[in-house]
Amino acid sequence: MILGGEPPRLSVVIPVRNEAENIRQVLEGFRAKVHASHELVVVYDSDDDTTVPVVERFLAELPSVRLHRNRRGRGVLNAMLSGIEASRAPLVLVAMADGSDDLSQVDAMVALGEAGADLVAASRYMRGGRHHGGPRLKRFLSRAAGLSLHRIGRVPIHDATNNFKLYRREFLESVKIESSGGFEFALELVVKATLDGRRLAEVPTSWRERTAGQSRFRLLAWLPHYLRWYLYLFRGRLGGGR
Repeated sequence: MILGGEPPRLSVVIPVRNEAENIRQVLEGFRAKVHASHELVVVYDSDDDTTVPVVERFLAELPSVRLHRNRRGRGVLNAMLSGIEASRAPLVLVAMADGSDDLSQVDAMVALGEAGADLVAASRYMRGGRHHGGPRLKRFLSRAAGLSLHRIGRVPIHDATNNFKLYRREFLESVKIESSGGFEFALELVVKATLDGRRLAEVPTSWRERTAGQSRFRLLAWLPHYLRWYLYLFRGRLGGGR
């Protein structure tokens, strides 16, 4: 929570779409597990989103929570960008509203960010990390992308595609975001940070597939967007331009 009226150390941006079944658990998880002062920016597209009334009932209990209407245009990418613009802290964490993220690692991510890391990944594929549930093909492609980028592309982290990442605001403000699909946003930032010589760090995480609500991730629809940034990294490494 925000302590003593001082600006928070961390802004958490949580894009939502009809997450009424999950959002309270996520917000309570931040209250219980994150000790660094923080604000929770819950970003929604429209007033008929079922998440909104649940969060409104929670506002009196958690002063660190605020609702933010995304006016950039519908979709998860615009929601994340809108939330980042509305946030206030020097460190920004993007978290999902489905309860899949391991919030016990947030304080460690904040410590690395405050120590100078421009990007801190919660990694499912480093030693100590776990990936539980979800479609097998999605798991295979995610793991293969992360480990090949690390071992062949010399990306300093093992998990490039997980959206549960922390960024220094200065880094975010220096990057031109070119993603258009949505969730590949995190991969774009990893690739650009790597090629720019930025400092990347990671902590092990245990990711679990949602148990309630409906996922908006569509593998076949978004795969070309991920492939774009995967190839971008290797072209950059080979000096073939970006």
